[in-house]
Amino acid sequence: MSAIRRVVDEVAGVLAEVDQDAFDRLVAELREPGRTWFCTGQGRSGLVARMAAMRLVHLGHRAHVVGEATAPSISAGDALLVLSASGTTAVSRHHAETARGVGAAVALVTTAGPSPLRSLADVTLDVPVSASVQFGGSLYEQAALLTLDAAVLAIDAGDLATREEMHRRHANLQ
Repeated sequence: MSAIRRVVDEVAGVLAEVDQDAFDRLVAELREPGRTWFCTGQGRSGLVARMAAMRLVHLGHRAHVVGEATAPSISAGDALLVLSASGTTAVSRHHAETARGVGAAVALVTTAGPSPLRSLADVTLDVPVSASVQFGGSLYEQAALLTLDAAVLAIDAGDLATREEMHRRHANLQ
């Protein structure tokens, strides 16, 4: 079996196991109007968080990447999107504790299992990754990205007017 086929099969297997109710709860949180989103994750999960922030901006939300120089402070009514496969990442846990402390919501995308971050989250989406032939957390990061892209698709529902607005919001200084 080719390496590409193995990756495709692994990702498809994980996505097929994502709980629809949990996915719908995350989508409902992401649809919440007037909320400013802060996105965080460490390592490659942080790269996925950055891509999620970009799509939230395209959808018309105010969104920031935690740690960027232009990110304001989080406050009550805002939300923090955390990506952490283990649910134990110390920096992400600190971000979630800070968000909860000021009255912001916390949404977590993680792998299955109890964790400190899960206990801080208002909504959790499990990306049920088990063994992988890929290095490190690659399968989690791939599946998390595609799951969040699917959430964007669920929000815009392929509506042409929404897509036109998304294109207008797309960065033009590239």
